[in-house]
Amino acid sequence: MAPRRYLALLCILAIHCPVTADDFNAVKLNNWHQWRGPEASGVARVADPPVTWAPDRNIRWKIAVDGRGSSTPIVWQDRIFLLTSVDTGKANPSLPKPEDQPKRPFGITYPNTEYAFIVICLDRETGREIWRRTAAKKIPQEGHHGDNNFASASPTTDGQRLYAWFGMVGMFCFDLDGNPLWKRELGEVSIRKSFAEAASPVVHNDRVIINRDNEGQSYITVLDAETGEDIWRAERNEVSTWMTPLVIEHDGKTQVVTNASDRVRSYDLTNGDVIWECGGQVSNVTPSPVADSSLVYCMSGYRGSSAVAISLESRGDVTDTNAVAWKLNKGTPYVPSPLLYDGRLYFNQSNNAILSCVSAQTGETILERTRMEGLSRVYASPVAAAGRLYYVGRSGTTLVARATGKFEVLATNQLGEPVDASPAIVGNELFIRGSKHLFCISSTE
Repeated sequence: MAPRRYLALLCILAIHCPVTADDFNAVKLNNWHQWRGPEASGVARVADPPVTWAPDRNIRWKIAVDGRGSSTPIVWQDRIFLLTSVDTGKANPSLPKPEDQPKRPFGITYPNTEYAFIVICLDRETGREIWRRTAAKKIPQEGHHGDNNFASASPTTDGQRLYAWFGMVGMFCFDLDGNPLWKRELGEVSIRKSFAEAASPVVHNDRVIINRDNEGQSYITVLDAETGEDIWRAERNEVSTWMTPLVIEHDGKTQVVTNASDRVRSYDLTNGDVIWECGGQVSNVTPSPVADSSLVYCMSGYRGSSAVAISLESRGDVTDTNAVAWKLNKGTPYVPSPLLYDGRLYFNQSNNAILSCVSAQTGETILERTRMEGLSRVYASPVAAAGRLYYVGRSGTTLVARATGKFEVLATNQLGEPVDASPAIVGNELFIRGSKHLFCISSTE
């Protein structure tokens, strides 16, 4: 249904207020309520953010964010929600100091100090802090990769409640005014090499989905969104992943698609039954799936390359069957998720600024491994709006290009601050979280 038909409803709901489940699907198009945006694809179809900016140009506001976090800020109506973790410095003398610990891969150490796990709500217009809540204070069980942190899972909302997942610390549910509603501690897990968790929660109707692939017993679990109580849990034969599941409504069923090394799987959201499965990906699976009306696309790019397009009509084990529309084995991403926009799939190679584009339906190459000049390393997943692609590099440089498959660069913009978090787009605003600040980029001219 055309977004313009929702304009009257969106105007009525532009002020901060809860929405009913019936309104949610219409209103979410004009918000960014979860990781990867309103359609979990990285695309904002009713938005038109700036093409150019600089530290002194088209920055509506910039606010400091204490602690560390690389989760995407989410936007709902007039409010922005983001997560951070703050080292309080309060040490437990019974735990070894980082400098006294044995050497581990990547120089990872285990904390001996207490962290505060914080949820922040900001005013969208001004960046002013409306409220903040310390969800918990705890010494984390494990450390994290130097490029990760303890607040890398993005929050999500259903327009009534806010869901904040801090991995081993727990899931915390608030109303949109910051009043705590429920919390769940789902226990400790062992993540590969102590890289720390990163998968974001997904809310769909009255259910919250959390995937916890790890080096012990992996599982996916679904909680009641109102109470936090268990609805179902399914064990998974997987090692650590950092991808966020994708929820798809197709042919009368609601599928939860998970991307992983052993198997790509689709679960029935109702009861956890496996609807279909397909041979898996390469190691350290991090990119989240994306889908259109007929196919779901899964990629990974650590120690190999894999991309696969699988029919949503699939049933059972479809490995090496006609249900797999196409496969690729080169140029796929390690950390960033692919972008699906107007029938084209855009993705970078590993964490490098090398861009490819293929036809989503056929896998036919449109643009093959083209260097994105001005960028080097990329962790943030790309976003798109108004016929444009936005790729943010780790240095804080954003490359804006036409979404034509020909890679026509429109602008190269600097923020002057490193960026690992994926951007969010709402209306004429682009929100980018840097290492120290949250930026609202909007035309000020």
